[in-house]
Amino acid sequence: MEEHEPVNIAENWFRHFQYDPKRDSASEVRNILLIIATLVATVTFQAGVNPPGGIWQDNDDGHSAGRAIYASHQIAFYVFLISNTFALSTSLLVIVCLTYRFPLHFEIWVATASMMVTYASAIFAVTPHESVRFRYVLIAGALPVICRCIFQMYGKLDNWSKQSPNSVSQQKGRPDNARW
Repeated sequence: MEEHEPVNIAENWFRHFQYDPKRDSASEVRNILLIIATLVATVTFQAGVNPPGGIWQDNDDGHSAGRAIYASHQIAFYVFLISNTFALSTSLLVIVCLTYRFPLHFEIWVATASMMVTYASAIFAVTPHESVRFRYVLIAGALPVICRCIFQMYGKLDNWSKQSPNSVSQQKGRPDNARW
């Protein structure tokens, strides 16, 4: 086993705690990412179900009972709702991706999808319909999955282009138009 010099963490703590593939195993990294994604999912779900400022308890002064108080600040509430939804859906995507092919993966997928539906119904219930265009919230919820699909397709296309006959012939020193 290779000996390392003692590290003075106080001098460079940021570099010391960064990911190091020589030191950190894949399973440790996956577990840490699952913990972080679960924490983000928990916080964002709670914030969506119980919006900042709470909900109105009465129907006085032009507001409706059960609606978010914070929604009276339309732009700020809109930014909160879209950002929170984006964070929740991203963290749920990370959880589903990191648990792919785990035992009970289907059940994890069903639970996370149900959690997103529950979140959506809760924010629709507490948000006054005149204050938010829900299509943007839906886009924020779908955007992480759409981006992941695009990245996956791009990666497959990139791998496919590297394995095309033209690239194979170039690797063997043949010109592109040479016959096999």
